Amino acid sequence: MAQLVAVSDGNHFSISDDFVDEGIPYYRGQDVTGRFFIDSASPNFITEDAFNRQYMKRSHLKKGDVLLSIIGTIGELSLVDSENDATCSCKLAIFRPHSIEPEFLAAFLQCAHGNNQIKRLTRGAVQQGFLLEDVAQLLIPEFSDSFRVAVVGAVQGARVAQAETQDRTLRAESALLTALGLAGWVPPEPLAYTARAADVFASARLDAQYFMPPKLEMIAALQAMPGDALGARFKAVREMFDPARADPDLLVRNFDLPDALEPILDDEKELVACEEVGSLKKTMRNGDVAISRLRAYLKETAVVRTSNAQPTVGSSEFIVLRPVNQKANRIAPETLMVFLRSAPVQTILKWCQDGSQHPRFGERDLLSIPVPDAVADASEAIEAMVRSAFAARARSRALLAAAKRAIEIAIEEGEAAAMIYLTQEEARAHG
Repeated sequence: MAQLVAVSDGNHFSISDDFVDEGIPYYRGQDVTGRFFIDSASPNFITEDAFNRQYMKRSHLKKGDVLLSIIGTIGELSLVDSENDATCSCKLAIFRPHSIEPEFLAAFLQCAHGNNQIKRLTRGAVQQGFLLEDVAQLLIPEFSDSFRVAVVGAVQGARVAQAETQDRTLRAESALLTALGLAGWVPPEPLAYTARAADVFASARLDAQYFMPPKLEMIAALQAMPGDALGARFKAVREMFDPARADPDLLVRNFDLPDALEPILDDEKELVACEEVGSLKKTMRNGDVAISRLRAYLKETAVVRTSNAQPTVGSSEFIVLRPVNQKANRIAPETLMVFLRSAPVQTILKWCQDGSQHPRFGERDLLSIPVPDAVADASEAIEAMVRSAFAARARSRALLAAAKRAIEIAIEEGEAAAMIYLTQEEARAHG
């Protein structure tokens, strides 16, 4: 492997004081987990000044780099497919291919034969890690140019499908904001503001941020339109799943908060035995919407689209929303997900949070958010856009899975069998 790539690691210096709301992406180990393409992550951002410091330049990323997690989530990786400035932490190794296609390298490292090598070379007791000096021991089989090109084509097809997913998701949010007449809304930034004592006592909150003008202005704008509070349209499901009282061999789908960074929770999540679940969980079912009350800015909000063949459970930090009997003004779960992720709701939730290390918003504040009838009027169109995005996402994942499995088949059975498999899977994904 050392003959095919240049290897380095990310930034070793503490730059937390340089984190900003918008700026240069700074990727960490958790940002590559479950994301084959890095631009789908939710990184921290640093200032341009921090990015341009001399010690940071060794970790500047380029298009075609492969980022491999070497601490914690060892073996997870992402492909850099953008020319935009970015950098990363020392928990990621930077592989810069010069004699192999980046797409093929990434697919090989994530297939069973590549990932098993990484796990075998992992060292450490308290905190395990993959050392850069061990990269030379990674072996990559030689394949024909035609086979590598075929695998690269599948990965690039997955990238196109992912771009379609992002585009259709953005179109859905844009359609929602247009329906609300809030597409051009800019939050106010007053130097000072006041709140009525009656409002303070009614809310049982003394922190000034709870009465921030952007939040109050947005609530007023939504209340000015015909509609109902979220709690009148969706109920919060508080039913809990106790693994200690269930059959230890029962298989369940157990979703954690980071799973909701993707807008859908579906049957791709592997089943686990009930005895592995551990703590109390929220129960969920197909058609619910799960939103994390922890760190609202992460937008961990997703539609539950599981088959219900096995129990579906999730973190107790989720607030699980289920439609009330909506005979009129129906809002689809997909539309609600877009609404909850949108700028208006995010503005409200940002200033409802309480706490410093683990800021949370309360169920009461969530259910009191006004939901105008305009959301229901646009729901059918938005739902169609979101479902189209989900279909593109499924196509992307199918192509990536096919690329990785084709490499495994080429190693185990030969390139001819791998090419037949890859051709069939590509046709199935596009069909």
